[in-house]
Amino acid sequence: MIARLRGEVIEVSGDRVVIEAGGVGYEVFAPQPVLLMNSTIGAPATLYIRQVFRDDGQYLYGFQNPDQRALFDLVTDVRGCGPKLGLSLLSELGEHGLANAVVSQDAKMLVRASGVGPRLAERINVDLKDKIQEFVVMQKAVVAMGGSQEDEVVDALVALGYRRQEAEYAASDARRDAEDVEGQLRAALRSLQR
Repeated sequence: MIARLRGEVIEVSGDRVVIEAGGVGYEVFAPQPVLLMNSTIGAPATLYIRQVFRDDGQYLYGFQNPDQRALFDLVTDVRGCGPKLGLSLLSELGEHGLANAVVSQDAKMLVRASGVGPRLAERINVDLKDKIQEFVVMQKAVVAMGGSQEDEVVDALVALGYRRQEAEYAASDARRDAEDVEGQLRAALRSLQR
């Protein structure tokens, strides 16, 4: 199973990106924010992968971080919610928006995602409420153990007028480029201005 993919972006089209690694081009479906962060041809990319086997083929789904992938796994375990709807929810709401919608049992928020109707939104809320609360608690624990710099960068980007979802992705990437908050903020702003 492929769990992580590091390589060079060679193509971006619709809901997928092609990453060349070791001379092989891997087609990876991803949420829109992930595609935006990896839209520069020739740029290096690292994605956390979920490989899905179906009767009609094998598919790779890519995410910016392991938490996003874990949330995708939870959502796609809900009856009637496949990978396409999982990507739709993450594209529309982002990982924090999706988690908050389920924790607060906000079906109207879930219905904003393409392909998610009221019945499926209710099923997602019922099936995932306890699991998502556990997920949120784990994320807060990680932040308490040293992930707070990323939150400062996200808050600064939101204050500058960026959407929270794109600010979260930019801050996540920026953590690899710099250690201090100022350096991370500069790196995040550079990536958002592409």
